[in-house]
Amino acid sequence: MLMLGVLAGAVALGQVAAPADWHDQLEWQGKVATMEVVPGGYVLHMPAGERRIGTQKLSVKTASPLFDGLFAMAQDDLRLDSVAAIKDDAFDHGKSIPCACFETGEKWHYVWTRDLSYAVDLALWRLDPTRAKASLRFKLSDVREPSAPAGASVMQHYVMQDTGSGGSWPISTDRIVWFLAARHLLDDKVFADEVYRALTDTLAQDRYYIFDAQLGLYRGETSFLDWREQSYPGWTAKEVTFIGQSFALSTNVLHYQALQLAAQMSESRDATKAAIYAAQAQTLKTAINARFWRADRGQYMSYIGGADHPVPYETYDLLGLSLAITSGVADAAHARQALANYPVWEAGSPVIWPERADVPIYHNRAIWPFVSAYALRAARAVDDPERIAHELRSLMRGAALAGSNMENFELTTQAVHVDDGALSGPVVDSPRQLWSVAGYLDMAIEGVFGLQADGHIQPKLPASLVPMLFGDKDRIQLTLGDRDIMLLRPAKLDGNLLVAERERREGAHTVVSLKAIKVAASPLRTNAPLFAPATPDAPTVSAEGTSWKVAVKGEAVLYINGVQDGTIRGGTLVPKLAAQQCFSVTRTGDNGVESLHSPSVCMGNAARPAGEWPREWKASATGRFQLALDYANDHGPINTGITAAVQVLTVRCEGGEAQAVPLVLPHSLGQQRSTSGSFIAHAGALCRFALEPGFNMTYLRHFGHYTGGKGGIDGPLNQARIGDLLVTPLP
Repeated sequence: MLMLGVLAGAVALGQVAAPADWHDQLEWQGKVATMEVVPGGYVLHMPAGERRIGTQKLSVKTASPLFDGLFAMAQDDLRLDSVAAIKDDAFDHGKSIPCACFETGEKWHYVWTRDLSYAVDLALWRLDPTRAKASLRFKLSDVREPSAPAGASVMQHYVMQDTGSGGSWPISTDRIVWFLAARHLLDDKVFADEVYRALTDTLAQDRYYIFDAQLGLYRGETSFLDWREQSYPGWTAKEVTFIGQSFALSTNVLHYQALQLAAQMSESRDATKAAIYAAQAQTLKTAINARFWRADRGQYMSYIGGADHPVPYETYDLLGLSLAITSGVADAAHARQALANYPVWEAGSPVIWPERADVPIYHNRAIWPFVSAYALRAARAVDDPERIAHELRSLMRGAALAGSNMENFELTTQAVHVDDGALSGPVVDSPRQLWSVAGYLDMAIEGVFGLQADGHIQPKLPASLVPMLFGDKDRIQLTLGDRDIMLLRPAKLDGNLLVAERERREGAHTVVSLKAIKVAASPLRTNAPLFAPATPDAPTVSAEGTSWKVAVKGEAVLYINGVQDGTIRGGTLVPKLAAQQCFSVTRTGDNGVESLHSPSVCMGNAARPAGEWPREWKASATGRFQLALDYANDHGPINTGITAAVQVLTVRCEGGEAQAVPLVLPHSLGQQRSTSGSFIAHAGALCRFALEPGFNMTYLRHFGHYTGGKGGIDGPLNQARIGDLLVTPLP
């Protein structure tokens, strides 16, 4: 049994050990992996047995047969992931669907938007563009006819959000990652036109339903981190409205990149649109830096609370950070500082930090190779040789010891399973996971040999890797189908980073002479505490004269309407306002790390206009008011499905224009509160509220094949049992 106390002590010891030169083998915590060169390929001897790896189309030639053989193994994994048909139990009753696609892994025989898109962006666009395009096209859909809601047309073309939290989009909103992959394949004009059509339609839909104009951000779940209680507070396991109301770093950076692509693609199509998209991208970049940067930590937060209570969260994720760096959202100073402050363990970098002491290993306490590959890209972007070497060795070690490019590993052992009782894990793992395969290939092609997406060669090799890669050789070589790259070792290693000095053609080869330079290298953060404190219970809030009495157990940090109000012990009195006041609390551990927030308790003088729709209400003062609905949605479980109900409240107040407020009513356990939105009214104005269906994933033609729940083969479903309408004055 691996006890948490022992684990927490072990990982705080300090230094990441410098591994021996990995030529034929590596050793790790008593385990050994050895690569043997044999006629026709390699044999990998690993703790679980051996794997024979044949000669592959692409190759690397270094001083390390281990490095060379693992590159061949990644290609062999990719061969196994390249299929003629896909299937999933939730579609077409589990029958095979013809598709010359990439499947997701040995245990996952389907194509999911985010897995595919990250994999294609990392490497697969250049290795098999035909299959990449076929797979991406599988994740596009037009709208079913004649059931689409008002404002939707069968001519529209969208990227699909797969089944997910609370019934999918718009709780999960990272489908926009599709364009991260598609951007590499625009040399095909037919495909480019499809991309542009889907891009403009998807951006318009997201702008209407999930963009918050007050904060300037897009709402919704973190990208990839979609098992709620792994990275969100545990109470979201039964109530996902918060996730749909909150804002995530990764998902906003992906929208920024999509807007940039839209501006670029519009330049030759519609100059006016190009200018609009470029302005929206710049404004979003500004908002991301204003809202997610936590100056007291020198880090970008993984997510923050909703517009009515935009509290900071002491939680960080490596994918969101890496995307912020590689996209240019983070400027050079913030990028270097944030990456230096993100902790590592000897085996690699955790995908979230701090960890949760009360949930099993999966995203929590875990290394995910594809995220490590993005972290390597980020380290290259800031010229951090220590981090480049650390991520590269983590990718090699995991693949070598497991004998495949696995989905994930436990953080401190880099094992595919650790026995820790109810917390054992990783809970789910799969060999030849597609994005892990792509991450390994990208590590070699771009991470070592420096081949960029635009064809330029920009190596950034840590000097610490020279003994492994060069040994006593003067050159290493990458052979691609249409290009060979040769890197020449510098005569002197008088620096810590090897970069290009000059480039020339030598027959069929591009030869790059390297030089060593000295860069300011940030030490790896190896002494971070492992766990955050437990999330506290919600405060108890009651009226006491002209104040709210806020009571907590013990000591806690109080937040009011998104702003920290200080530490309280037992309770405190807070003056009442005429507007809504939302309260939540956190706890701070002995190590200074703050817990995740408790559930919020919002107090305010809410009106409840009743009767048939349209309902009426008269504004008592001029200002901004919040709208929400009491509802119940039992059309699917909390963790999956496609039937998150989406409704649009249209507000028409005397003396003003109509205001549309989209609301999300995700799968619930009994009656809950919807997401909220806001509108402006003037004192004395009579306002009428009309309710009509919005859009959800069930309206997409693709989901006519969905047989794993409601809203699929039996037709679209966008309904919930709707109760009270709540109108609350905001500050």
